[in-house]
Amino acid sequence: MSAPADTVGVLLAGGLARRMGGGDKPLRVLGGRPILDHVIARAQPQVADLLLNINGDPARFEAYGLPTAGDVIEGHAGPLAGVLTGMEWARAEHPGARWLASFATDAPFFPETLVARLHAALKVDGADMACAMSGGRTHPVFALWPVALADDLRAVMVGEDMRKIDAWTARYRIVHVDFPIVPFDPFFNINKPENLAEAETLMAEVAR
Repeated sequence: MSAPADTVGVLLAGGLARRMGGGDKPLRVLGGRPILDHVIARAQPQVADLLLNINGDPARFEAYGLPTAGDVIEGHAGPLAGVLTGMEWARAEHPGARWLASFATDAPFFPETLVARLHAALKVDGADMACAMSGGRTHPVFALWPVALADDLRAVMVGEDMRKIDAWTARYRIVHVDFPIVPFDPFFNINKPENLAEAETLMAEVAR
């Protein structure tokens, strides 16, 4: 399935990774390669172009050959700042893009059909935005956002100090798309060092 031409993506890699002891969590090694390698391999085919949202020196990600951008809201304002960064990049670099797909960079097993299913749900439901869920939990960093809401998002982040994704999406009609958790939750994320060992086990299951 080809990527929709009106949809670009943002990889959210601007966090501080405190529970991992700091540093660049996406560059931790999983299956002999950085976690980010696995994430890009899944995300890139699903979108027309892909932005890497990072903070600090972009040179450490130079080898990936992706466009990079730091948060457009200062102070490590969380994933919502990354979404806004992606929206404003999309508007500037891809004027024809109507949608931004966001991807966490610590979840290496997310579905290869993620964007297609989010788009399908939007079409059926007529919602403003779509978000993934699994096992009864929503995953707001895996979502599809209308680029047209960039100014609205900037206004609330600056004017209201909005930081929580759920607080912002509550103002709009959002559809949640449920993904199966068998044989395991595809949105398993690596938050702590011990999760890397778990991910290695899951990777062996994916390879079967």
